[in-house]
Amino acid sequence: MIARFKDLCLDAADAHALGGFWARILHGELVDVGDGDTRVDSPTGVSAESIWVNRVPEPRTVKTRVHLDLRLAEASPAALLEAGARLVREPDSEISWWVLADPDGNMFCAFAPGDDPRPGPFELVVDSADPSAQATWWAGVVGGEVQVSEEGHASVTGATGFPWDHWVFDPVPERKTVKNRMHWDVDLAAPEPSALIRAGATLLREPDDAVSWWVLADPEGNEFCAFPPRD
Repeated sequence: MIARFKDLCLDAADAHALGGFWARILHGELVDVGDGDTRVDSPTGVSAESIWVNRVPEPRTVKTRVHLDLRLAEASPAALLEAGARLVREPDSEISWWVLADPDGNMFCAFAPGDDPRPGPFELVVDSADPSAQATWWAGVVGGEVQVSEEGHASVTGATGFPWDHWVFDPVPERKTVKNRMHWDVDLAAPEPSALIRAGATLLREPDDAVSWWVLADPEGNEFCAFPPRD
């Protein structure tokens, strides 16, 4: 294991407004971190389920390539719509879930309760050109088991620090062209990311006067941040 999953980060035009939305729908606590950014903590406090909402100047311009899948507490997404979500697509002959967008236009999916009554996030989903290779690479970084479906979807279960049921890589025809609006952070097992770079990550930015972490990209260009080991 090279690292452990740490948390999610979401870019926003208005970090307080978008953080407030996600805090409402996840029943979390909105924390003002004091620099224009916010954090949504799970009801149990700071954890891998936390979402850091970072204010950025650039707007969202393309389809969201990283998103969460949520399990609903009820049989419809009415509560999400009342909280400020926008309906993008209803269940139909091809899909059995709702596709919605948050107030910044970031899409996410909502599933009926089904056999599992636990509401909230249960999957992190990433668009991918080669899902099997991506899942295998990330399992090599954070541990876990890889499963590949007949349709080409690949998922990682049991990754170190990962708080949800599945980390899914979905096959898509389009390539990544701009910075992801949602990314994940990892805590390194070593004081620096040389093992990640040897494994195939690309170093985008080193720690400097503004940040105390490394910014890297995985083999398909998905940005992520790597932090030194926690004390």
